[in-house]
Amino acid sequence: MSRKIVITGASGFVGRALAERLQCDGEQVLGICRGDRDLSFPVVTIPSLEDPWALRKTLNGAEIVVHCAARAHVMQDTAEDPLSVFRKINRDMTLAVARKSAESGVRRFVFLSSIKVNGESTSGRGPFRPDEQACPEDPYGFSKLEAEQGLIEIASETGMEVVIIRPPLVYGPGVKGNFASMMRLVKKGLPLPLGAVHNKRSLVALDNLVDLIVTCIDHPDGANQVFLAGDGEDLSTTELLRAVAVAMGKPSRLLPLPAGLLMAGAAILGRKAVAQRLLGSLQVDISKAQSSLGWQPPLSVNDGLKRCFPITEDKV
Repeated sequence: MSRKIVITGASGFVGRALAERLQCDGEQVLGICRGDRDLSFPVVTIPSLEDPWALRKTLNGAEIVVHCAARAHVMQDTAEDPLSVFRKINRDMTLAVARKSAESGVRRFVFLSSIKVNGESTSGRGPFRPDEQACPEDPYGFSKLEAEQGLIEIASETGMEVVIIRPPLVYGPGVKGNFASMMRLVKKGLPLPLGAVHNKRSLVALDNLVDLIVTCIDHPDGANQVFLAGDGEDLSTTELLRAVAVAMGKPSRLLPLPAGLLMAGAAILGRKAVAQRLLGSLQVDISKAQSSLGWQPPLSVNDGLKRCFPITEDKV
């Protein structure tokens, strides 16, 4: 029999894909979002996830809650106090939903966190692991860590099971942000000075992340655990750009400038943080999810990238 699964942030990039997958699996899905959306599954619109009355009504009879709603990482944040804003949404709102979920008899609460809880870079070290000391470096990462800590306390106090998933950069159809910007540059065929970058970065295809979340909804060994998400294939920026070009059916025009020269130029231009994401490494170890849950990413990176681009006449 299907059970009621509530998804917050159901109109977002991950929430929508998860809801559609669960609905195809025959589950009774109820999405929560802040405004009216044209979605293929039932949705409840509430003004705030901290509204106890609205939450109580929505969570009634729910067995599982998957919390995808969040204030995402902002490249150029204009808030006067970014940490305060991130805490209000990513920590306080998360814990309000979790407490009301426990009161409503929800069995398991799955929280979509971020690899930024671990840190920003694995250059000069091994991949991030879920059991190592957290080391966030920005307000977004700190707010996600504090939400995780609060969830662990709620699980201990109430007995509600909590599963925490930390994904790196997520890509897939409709992706936005830095990944979308990169795709636009490749599509335009502009020469990019990134043909000699030898870093390693972990990504996770949207379908792979959704599959891991679905696994964590039910697996008995997922209770009160932290898992890292990833495709299981780490690419350099150069390899990623070439793979994107192949998936788009476009030539990759990459100039082999030394990474050290690029980093120095970025520092002069005040773009060191951007250069670090392009030139530095960020790897995740997904072996815990593989061994504890028996999970394997269903899509390769190449297949995940192909799903980002619709087939057009010039590619037939």
